[in-house]
Order: sequence, then C-alpha cells, then structure tokens
Amino acid sequence: MNKFEASLGLAVPEFEMSERYSFTSRMFAGRRDATCSWIACLRSGLVLLLLFATTGCRQDMHDQPKYESLEASTFFPDGRASRPLVPGTVARGQLREDTHLYEGKVSGKPAETFPFPVDLKILERGQQRYDIYCSPCHDRVGNGGGMVVRRGFRPPPSYHVERLRQAPPGHLYDVITNGFGAMQDYAAQIPVRDRWAIVAYIRALQLSQNSTLNEVPETERQSLGTGESKQ
Repeated sequence: MNKFEASLGLAVPEFEMSERYSFTSRMFAGRRDATCSWIACLRSGLVLLLLFATTGCRQDMHDQPKYESLEASTFFPDGRASRPLVPGTVARGQLREDTHLYEGKVSGKPAETFPFPVDLKILERGQQRYDIYCSPCHDRVGNGGGMVVRRGFRPPPSYHVERLRQAPPGHLYDVITNGFGAMQDYAAQIPVRDRWAIVAYIRALQLSQNSTLNEVPETERQSLGTGESKQ
C-alpha cells in the first residue's frame, strides 16, 4: 500500500510481485496442458487409423487377385490360367535361323561340313567336353567300353565301325542334340558350339584309330617307331 492509498483509507491487499507472476504462470500452464492433451489424443487417433488402414492393405497384398502358375481358371475354355505361347513366338536371342549351326542340317539333310573352321583350340575344347560327357559310355578312344558299360549299361557302337566313320558330321551333332536309342539327348547340358567341338574331336579319334603310317607326317614317324612322344 502506498501513501496515497493510505491517506484515502483504502485497504488494498498487497501482493508480492513473485506471487502475481506465479499465479499467471499457473493459469497459462493449465491452458498449455489442456492443449497438449488434445494434440496427443489427435495423434493417437491418427496412429490408430493408419494402423487399421495398413492392416487392410497387408491382407490384400497376401491374397492378391491373380492366378498362380498352372492354376485352374474358369475364364478360359480349356480351364488353364497359364496360356500357351502364340504360334511363331521366338524368345529374344533364340531365333536360330542358321539350321546348319543349330540343327546340323543343310536343306533338310545332315550337314557334310562344319559350320565354322575347326582348329587346335576347337579340338582341345572338344576333347575336354568329350571326356566329361561322352567317355563314361564311349570310353576315351570311342570303342564303346566306358565305365558305365562295364557296370551293365547297354554298350554303344564303336565310333570306328565303317557306318559311323562314313556318317556326316551333322548326323553326330543330331545324335548329341536329340539322343538316339538308349542314349539320352544332351541339348540341355552341352551348348551348341561345344557339340560341334565334340564332333570334331570324334573325327580326330576316328582318324587316330584308322590311319596308316604313310598318313603320319614324316617329322612324327620316328617318335612312333620308338614309342616316345616328341616334345
């Protein structure tokens, strides 16, 4: 109370400055708490709404309206969901117009020649592939007495019989590709160029087992006579 208020006889309660500020702070703090509580409720509601929406989408993703491979379908007359290829469809990189290379045929007949030049590298590759895929039945020199045959499998014909010595390369390629008799096809295991490499090596085997001394180069005849390989 100041002197003016005292002279008028007014009894005005006197508050300390700190008490006034304390009352104001508590009033505004209450409003802030109410506002924060309302915002928290709003956030919780949004979270729950988002959770329910996500749960609904998850079920749709697990059970999509689509056909699985080879599943039945009532939409198509044949009852199959998986559709056959359109006639004439060719996969990328699988056109294979060169029948000499891919089928071993020229004008519908077994090719008499190779589709690419044969060199030492091709022969070495053919020997490697032959030893892996062919020797278990045909043995290492092509006589037809491989390890599988020794254990009871039907023996294949020797590569050195006159019929197979005279067979064109395209015939041998076709047998590797499509199989023959008890022999399965090796189209899935052996790539196209490797099949031709094997055919080239078979030709080398046939030559090695049916050659005369006059066909051996003079530089190699001496080593044949002594049984030593020339380095």
